[in-house]
Amino acid sequence: MAIPLTPLQSLRHRPLLIYHSAIPSSTSASDIEQHLKGVGVVSPQWRYTMYSITHFHSTSHEVLCVSHGRARLCFGGEENPERVEPVVKKGDVMVVPAGVGHRLMDDLDGGFEMVGAYPEGHDWDMCYGKEDEQSKVKMIEQLSWFDRDPLYGHEGPTLEP
Repeated sequence: MAIPLTPLQSLRHRPLLIYHSAIPSSTSASDIEQHLKGVGVVSPQWRYTMYSITHFHSTSHEVLCVSHGRARLCFGGEENPERVEPVVKKGDVMVVPAGVGHRLMDDLDGGFEMVGAYPEGHDWDMCYGKEDEQSKVKMIEQLSWFDRDPLYGHEGPTLEP
């Protein structure tokens, strides 16, 4: 039996946030990483596409900055009638709360890439909604939310109630 993945918000009642065109499209992946490091809220940890299987993280929220290409993603799980399937492009940023299932649906141009970053001091795990992950899901409720916006610092969408 699969754990029902909460659509669009985590167990901490924080919504999926998508900042369209938040970063100028001329910005390189290295420059995105430097910007995130400079704000100091999250640490960039990888450059890659998004996995094509629905997964979520129980140990950390996730900040995804599109550094190349366009893609159609799915948040909330394919079987969920309330899922969201946005098309994102270079310069878009997504703040994915822990517990929100997500996956790549279509790489629209080939070479879709993101910079993946996580709150300072947090490591990420991979969960797939399996029954033996119940104890991991319970840990999500203990995660604190951002005290500063990962992209903008002292102001920004993650700080809004």
